[in-house]
Amino acid sequence: MSAKIENVNKELLSDNWYVLNKYTFDLKRKNGGFVRQMREVYDRGNGATILLYNRDKGTVVLTNQFRMPTYVNGNQSGMLLEACAGLLDGDAAEQCARREAIEETGFQVGEVKKIFEAYMSPGGVTELIHFFIAEYDDSQRHTGGGGVEDEDIEVVELPFDQAVAMIADGRIKDGKTIMLLQYLQINRLLA
Repeated sequence: MSAKIENVNKELLSDNWYVLNKYTFDLKRKNGGFVRQMREVYDRGNGATILLYNRDKGTVVLTNQFRMPTYVNGNQSGMLLEACAGLLDGDAAEQCARREAIEETGFQVGEVKKIFEAYMSPGGVTELIHFFIAEYDDSQRHTGGGGVEDEDIEVVELPFDQAVAMIADGRIKDGKTIMLLQYLQINRLLA
C-alpha cells in the first residue's frame, strides 16, 4: 500500500544532534479530496533494546540513568529505569543489542531472541526499535557496566515480580521496558 500523499515539501529545521525536518504535504482523504498537513519529523536513526532475564533467580537486569526529556516533562529526578538500548549506528540490530548489553550492564550474553519491532512515537519520530530478550547468568558478567563516555548508568537487578509491580505503581514508565516486561509475563518466561 503506497502513501496517499502528494506535493511533499521538506525543510531542514535542525541538524544539531539528530535531524529535524518540517514536511508539508497534501494527504488524500477517504472522500477523494485532499487536506494540507504539516509535520515536524525527528530522525535519530533506528535502535535496539534488550531485556536480560534469569529464570533460576527470577530476575531481570535494568538500567537507571538520567533522561533530560523526562526531567523537562515533570520527572523531578530525571532518572529513568529501563531496559538497555541504543542506536544501531550502522550495526545490525542484534549486534547493537549485544553491544548495549555489555556497555550498559556488563553482561556478555549468549543466545538472544528477537521478539518484534515497533515504532515508539510514530507521530513525530522516525525511529524503529528492534526488541530482543536474552537469558543471563552471573558468569556472563564481564564488566561493571555503566555505559561509555558521557553516560553514567546504574545497573539494577530486580526480582521480575517487583519489576512488573513497578509498572503499576509508576516507578517504571519507559515504554520499551514495559513492553519487554509484559512480553516475559504474557509468555510466562519467568513463571
